[in-house]
Amino acid sequence: MKRVEIIGNKSIEADLFDIFNKMNIVKYYTKIPSVHGIGSSGPRFGDAVWPEENFILIVYCDENEAKKIMKAIKEVKSYFKDEGLKLFESELVCQV
Repeated sequence: MKRVEIIGNKSIEADLFDIFNKMNIVKYYTKIPSVHGIGSSGPRFGDAVWPEENFILIVYCDENEAKKIMKAIKEVKSYFKDEGLKLFESELVCQV
């Protein structure tokens, strides 16, 4: 089982879910809708100076779906080269 964490700019969230639906993946997830911080794409604080915000999706899935999610992320990044979108994947070693 994999844990896939996606951090992205809110401006591309709808596009990301469109491709997930098209590929029939990411049916189950946890979403943190408003996330602030500084990454390689710059500050996102949701304020007057830095008005943009990010979101986080956390997905638990099998290896096959994790590969499809990676493919979807690469496709969306190809359309939105300047928007922040990152994927982090880890292997689950213990499940209770």
